[in-house]
Amino acid sequence: MTEVPLISLFDALLADLDGVVYAGQHAIPGAVDSLQQLEGLGIGLGYVTNNASRTPAQVAAHLRELGAPADDEQVVSSSQAAAELLASLVAPGARVLITGSPALAQEIELVGLTPVHSQDEDPVAVVQGFNPGIGWKDLAEAAYVVSAGALWIATNTDMSIPQARGIAPGNGTLVAAVAAATGQTPRVAGKPEAPLFHAAAKRLAADRPLVVGDRLDTDILGGNNAGFATVAVLTGVDTTATILAARTAERPDYIINSLSDLHRPYPALDHTDGTHRCGASTARVSGDTIHVSGSEGDLDSWRAACAAWWTAVPDAALPTEPKLEWRNH
Repeated sequence: MTEVPLISLFDALLADLDGVVYAGQHAIPGAVDSLQQLEGLGIGLGYVTNNASRTPAQVAAHLRELGAPADDEQVVSSSQAAAELLASLVAPGARVLITGSPALAQEIELVGLTPVHSQDEDPVAVVQGFNPGIGWKDLAEAAYVVSAGALWIATNTDMSIPQARGIAPGNGTLVAAVAAATGQTPRVAGKPEAPLFHAAAKRLAADRPLVVGDRLDTDILGGNNAGFATVAVLTGVDTTATILAARTAERPDYIINSLSDLHRPYPALDHTDGTHRCGASTARVSGDTIHVSGSEGDLDSWRAACAAWWTAVPDAALPTEPKLEWRNH
């Protein structure tokens, strides 16, 4: 074990929100306390979210209601990234069809563009972000404009979003509907692109940030793309099994059960003669099988299995499906 808490190795935490800090309107157990502790340690905190349904100010207010530390400037959203991207591609004042929330429209206005809601208003671009109130007519309007050749920007393409009652369809499913109707593909402004993470780190003047998220395809891939250390937390979408199978670009540096683990030492990983050890667990790869000595319910066993498999298969362009053989201590 390292002698210091994991988070003390870094100067800032860049945290995803859905599935990490909260699920729906409710905080994930232990998350708020873990975030509150950062200030006493002198560690910066930024929130990096793909959810474009609310403004950064609304997100920060929700976080404060939950008891988490949050100034408006600490929230960096994909709606901001989409607005900045659009502003760099179209003329000032250009009309942009909003397929999303009023919060997304506000970000478009803040960069000097004009939000509209119908093809009849002659938009030159479409921006699409998550809004639980979106219906068929909204998607149809977007499809008409995209089919006519307009620039199409998506805030993000998350296929699912954690809610209090379970996993629900995300913005990616709505984007996919427009893509299926038009045969077009949007440019993506938010995660997993690196600029969103670089912007958050810059706001905090952080040199060694740690990115924490529950999704491999957005949070971890995005943090890796940005060149930052990444930690996958098991309170949202991805699981130990999907993390183990991850393609190389989406593999995290660390795996934790919850944000509380940030304040605990991270167990050392040792590698001797083909055997990877984490805590009391070991793992060894033979062909496409990982032989694990340890409990399936012990995260150290999965950490050892990941280390062994990722060493054996360092260059995976697609997710892999290793077999697991468990042997309890």
